Amino acid sequence: MATIKDLAKMAGVSVTTVSRVLNDHPYVSEEKRKAVLEAIERTGYEKNVNAVHLKTGKTQLIGVVLPFSDHPYFARLLKGIAKQAFVHNFKLVLIQTEYQTEREKDALQMLRQKQIDGLIICSRNCELTLIKSYTQYGPIVICENVKELSSSYVDQYQAFQDALSYLYEEGHSRIGYTVSRLDGTSSKNRDAAYRDFLAEKKLSYCADYLFDGMLYFEDGETLMKKLQRMADPPSALIITSDQVAAGVMTYVNKVKLRIPEELAIIGFDDLPMARMMGITSMHIPLEEMGEHLFQQAIEKGTKQKLFHTKLIKRKTV
Repeated sequence: MATIKDLAKMAGVSVTTVSRVLNDHPYVSEEKRKAVLEAIERTGYEKNVNAVHLKTGKTQLIGVVLPFSDHPYFARLLKGIAKQAFVHNFKLVLIQTEYQTEREKDALQMLRQKQIDGLIICSRNCELTLIKSYTQYGPIVICENVKELSSSYVDQYQAFQDALSYLYEEGHSRIGYTVSRLDGTSSKNRDAAYRDFLAEKKLSYCADYLFDGMLYFEDGETLMKKLQRMADPPSALIITSDQVAAGVMTYVNKVKLRIPEELAIIGFDDLPMARMMGITSMHIPLEEMGEHLFQQAIEKGTKQKLFHTKLIKRKTV
């Protein structure tokens, strides 16, 4: 494999001149540039990227930890991240974890070993204490309110309170809700909001009104079949994924259940499918969050950014 010295010898120029041509330096005569480019073409020379990384200490790579790449929530976050990565000439390394702790640890090790310049964690299973211990190796950004880490997040507690208040104002007291996993940080904040709301309104807590494992479109059918088996089902649901809410809407059309007369629905995220299907949803600016997450990953210092949610009223309540 040809080296820079070989190219310099073939082109009849200095090693410095070859380096300048390889790095698009403007101060090289056209004659010398042409000679170097011809030498590169004859030898099939490829720049040693690893050597460049060793010299600069930068890889121009940002790791992105996400549990699932096929879920619209994470896809829209990733879209915002990728948009800013393109602008700043970075590439992304996607680490899909399916909430497996060992895979998250692998991503942290990549940061420690300088394989990436920073790490964005869209959703986690690892303990925060472990994640914080790796900040000495590079910037780590997370999607929840953590003071010791840079973060872009929404107030899930307040968003849930807003959704509950709207349903209560519309006459609903038997309100159920869904989560994708019970032990997630967002789910814990929503549970706190739910219990506080019931206590404030002097409503009874019903454990059967909480539905776990609801993440994908097909889970909407599973959810509705559970409701149909209940003696006293909720009259309203907060579904924390528009994708699941869309599955519910598809199923209720088959069984002729009237929305919102027999069941009111509020989705979350305000994805295009919610707008197309007329689903009332809590808007979360996911792309904007993604853009900000990337900016935080390449900036120095620790900063937190709260993104506000907004209830978009449509025809399902």
